[in-house]
Amino acid sequence: MENDDGQVGRILNRREALGLIGASSAAMFVSSSSLHGSPAVPFRLPACIVRPRQTEGPYFVDAKLERADIRSEPAGGPCCNGRLLNLAFRVSRINQLGCAPLTDALVDVWQCDAMGVYSGVNDINGYFDTVGKQFLRGYQVTDAAGTAQFQTIYPGWYQGRTVHIHFKVRTDASAGAREFTSQLYFDDALTDRIYTVDPYVGHEGRRPRNSDDAIFRSGGDQLLVDVTENGDDLSAVFDIGLQID
Repeated sequence: MENDDGQVGRILNRREALGLIGASSAAMFVSSSSLHGSPAVPFRLPACIVRPRQTEGPYFVDAKLERADIRSEPAGGPCCNGRLLNLAFRVSRINQLGCAPLTDALVDVWQCDAMGVYSGVNDINGYFDTVGKQFLRGYQVTDAAGTAQFQTIYPGWYQGRTVHIHFKVRTDASAGAREFTSQLYFDDALTDRIYTVDPYVGHEGRRPRNSDDAIFRSGGDQLLVDVTENGDDLSAVFDIGLQID
């Protein structure tokens, strides 16, 4: 795999992100033609925070896979090897009155497997094959609390990129569809420890660290997830505030 596409838009630094929710390059939904700007608004809930958007990269496809467990193939194929990661998104809607859960939004996730391979990618031509294997990708609809939950694995890595998971949040097309796309990252020390065992230990080569990744350096510190361990299982919750009004 090669590097992802270049960064889309300017990324806010942490001070700007915490103070200027309405800035056009903060985490807000965008239409296909233009950004949907809005004046800055105050925080009312600690979890309701903006995040920088980042490139979609490889290899998103709207495969219509509505499922919480994205480790296996839709046809019932075997589960991907890797450390179980229970990943939840808590999505809030920001307006001048504060924050409220954003319900009925589609949250897509897609990632590589422990060896750095994306499902459905043709190894020869590098294009996405929709009839190929479909694992480690899917979507969920946010519930009344604005939450979408997934079961996946701790991701692997590939040449040129640090460890990451892609995600996209979309509103209902019938209501005027908007979308926000970015990536999640992980602490290097945690990755170092997880990668000492199978199947990750079998991946040869030098893994890029967060500081080596040009995309991470453009706002990735605001996209790090806090991971907790419960025995062999990992859990992470990612809070994000999105401005769509």
